[in-house]
Amino acid sequence: MAGLLTKIFGDGNKKQLNKLQRKVDQIEELESDMESLSDDELKRKTEEFKERYANGETLNDMLVEAFAVVREGAKRVLGMRPFPVQLSGAIALHEGNIAEMKTGEGKTLASTMPAYLNALSGKGVHIITVNDYLAGRDAKDMGELYNFLGLSVGLNGNGMTKDEKREAYNCDITYGTNNEFGFDYLRDNMVLYKEQMVQRPLNFAIIDEVDSILIDEARTPLIISGSAQKSASMYQQANGFVRTLNRETDYTYDEKTKGVQLTEEGINKAERYFGIENLFDLNHVSLTHHINQALKAHVSMHRDTDYVVQEGEVVIVDQFTGRLMKGRRYSDGLHQAIEAKEGLQIQNESMTLASITFQNFFRMYQKLSGMTGTAKTEEEEFRNIYNMDVIAIPTNEPIIRDDKPDMIYKSVEGKFRAVTEDIKQRYEAGQPVLVGTVAVETSELISKMLKKAGVPHNVLNAKNHYREAEIIENAGQKGAVTIATNMAGRGTDIKLGEGVTELGGLAVIGTERHESRRIDNQLRGRSGRQGDPGMSQFYLSMEDELMRRFGSENMRNMMDRMGMDDSQPIESKMVSRAVESAQKRVEGNNFDARKTVLSYDDVLRQQREIIYKQRFDVIEANEDLRDIVQEMIKSSIERVVNANTQDELDENWELNTIIEYVHGNLLSPEDISADDLKGKEPDEITDFILEKVKARYEEKEEELTPEQMREFEKVIVLRTVDTKWMDHIDQMEQLRQGIHLRAYGQNDPLQEYQAEGFQMFESMIVEIEEEVAKYVMKAEIRDNLQRQEVAKNTQAVSGGQNQNEKKKSRKPYVKTDNVGRNEPCPCGSGKKYKHCHGA
Repeated sequence: MAGLLTKIFGDGNKKQLNKLQRKVDQIEELESDMESLSDDELKRKTEEFKERYANGETLNDMLVEAFAVVREGAKRVLGMRPFPVQLSGAIALHEGNIAEMKTGEGKTLASTMPAYLNALSGKGVHIITVNDYLAGRDAKDMGELYNFLGLSVGLNGNGMTKDEKREAYNCDITYGTNNEFGFDYLRDNMVLYKEQMVQRPLNFAIIDEVDSILIDEARTPLIISGSAQKSASMYQQANGFVRTLNRETDYTYDEKTKGVQLTEEGINKAERYFGIENLFDLNHVSLTHHINQALKAHVSMHRDTDYVVQEGEVVIVDQFTGRLMKGRRYSDGLHQAIEAKEGLQIQNESMTLASITFQNFFRMYQKLSGMTGTAKTEEEEFRNIYNMDVIAIPTNEPIIRDDKPDMIYKSVEGKFRAVTEDIKQRYEAGQPVLVGTVAVETSELISKMLKKAGVPHNVLNAKNHYREAEIIENAGQKGAVTIATNMAGRGTDIKLGEGVTELGGLAVIGTERHESRRIDNQLRGRSGRQGDPGMSQFYLSMEDELMRRFGSENMRNMMDRMGMDDSQPIESKMVSRAVESAQKRVEGNNFDARKTVLSYDDVLRQQREIIYKQRFDVIEANEDLRDIVQEMIKSSIERVVNANTQDELDENWELNTIIEYVHGNLLSPEDISADDLKGKEPDEITDFILEKVKARYEEKEEELTPEQMREFEKVIVLRTVDTKWMDHIDQMEQLRQGIHLRAYGQNDPLQEYQAEGFQMFESMIVEIEEEVAKYVMKAEIRDNLQRQEVAKNTQAVSGGQNQNEKKKSRKPYVKTDNVGRNEPCPCGSGKKYKHCHGA
């Protein structure tokens, strides 16, 4: 059938290769011209290309000439001349595709050409590898070529300072691991000043071992976790204070919105209770938050209705189904506040501060490409999710490796005895052997059996990249026996030692089929590089996990009927086909799992892009945020006014509730009263309050320099957005973990997640607007305002906030408890107490 389709539609890969070959031929034609250039003339080509790019020529226009320059540079600096097939791979990479090049075909050298060409734009090129060792090795080795041609090379490593990272990212070409690039993106979107960011906009990435990074690691998102600066003692103190309050005099409660807030008297009581002079000072943001959550826990959250206490834990009750939601927690500190209310142990859990999947991180690059020895089996996924075609590049020399059929045994014990015997015979003949295992436990079991058999060997299970590379490099020497997990040592060539070719090259023995055909192919590909001889064989048993999962029972019964014992393997094409069929089914399941992860992260991606963009705009903005802040204040006022003026009869409007909100969040009692609102339409009430707010805003502006006011706005907005966003991410993570249960109610979990995620995001925006409005209007502004992180992640080096706040010098004055915040200050200054000795 496949052959028929190929005849009808043509071989797509062959067409692509023919197209690449035309450009390869043009590059080949320029070889003599490049050879005639001196070193200085060759180096000057880089500046010439940059100038041509600046004058409007495209990178595609310069590809043939630029690749010819890099190839000539590689001959002179590295002593290596890229083969035509490497040129084909290089062109595929530049075009944003995946070049499938077999092990030993020189992918690292092929990547230098598209990296050089794309670096000419000045926007930066990232070359991404699977571990630090490979990143360091390639940056050093290929760096010689780039430096010769006048380009700068950076290495982005774990543990580097921000300045070192920024320098690495500002280079023309930057090497590093996928984890490090992803985490730097998340960290950049948590900084307080633009100067603290390390990355430039994501331009072009070449991913080495692309299947490992974009397929195998795609189910695990990158997460920065830590804890917001909340302490158990603070919850207990806030809980103790709230127990002293009286309803109406100290706080008000709106049944409709479940909103609870302190009255003026409640604020005075809090300041006396905690021994502070202004509850709305920026130093006391955390305290205010704890008091608000304690109020909510006591007033709007009811035991045995909203939650129950079981075995010393607060368990949420689902408001729609009445079921207990074990494992779910209220966000934003409310859960801890309820724990304090109920006298339980307060759990100080870690929370997700920022997260992203590799799929969504790498899809943000303007152009993405990759290279690997094995990608064709996952071609559909690469095309659907990353919009990259897989182009299988032919080998420079024909592959002469002997891939033997699978040997299938009845039991695991029989299989491993046969494997040990095979290895021992090859070792005694001097032929190097690489033994591939699926699990670390298997590698240790075989190691024990080989020790008993007196066969010296190395065991490799991906624990040390530096030792790993050394062992893999020596695995082709005469008499070497290496046991490795299938993925260990990726990216490192196994070169044959002296006399090994005559012994049949490297023998690769697989002790089990992996659930992915791609991983099996990767293991086979370790042998037979660049036309070397070699052999590969897999040993299976009917008790292997893959065989058990997909119905090996019938085959075991057949072996029993035939009287076969553990020493007799069968070689059967039918069994091999059954194994491949099982692998295809597992691959399909895994693809679905990765698509599901991506679907859920896409919900958060849209929200993440909105928040990160707005956050960056705030950090970057030179102009004031006054219009943005006042828009937030206006939205907050409109919400309160609309909620309390819905009745057709205006005498039923709850004007006092509006005034209580305004007094608690925006203005002082003497600025506005309920009588001022009578006889006005809802939009007139909004405009009236807004005019009063703008007047107070003007007063604040007059008290400060323009620079201080602009910084004050940024401090408030950034702190509020960061706090609410981190709580939102954590809440979304909790929602994600429990959402699959909705399937029992015949609901699509993903649709439910999208709908609830959207509602939660909308709620977060409302909370951001209201908190910004409150703190901009109520907070007293200090001269030495500084932006502060709202949370410390687990990788942060320094902890705590800036504690070196200057104290204002004051005139001698004995404070008394009975001075109201809005009364004239007793010191005789003529100012209100809160603006003078109450500040």
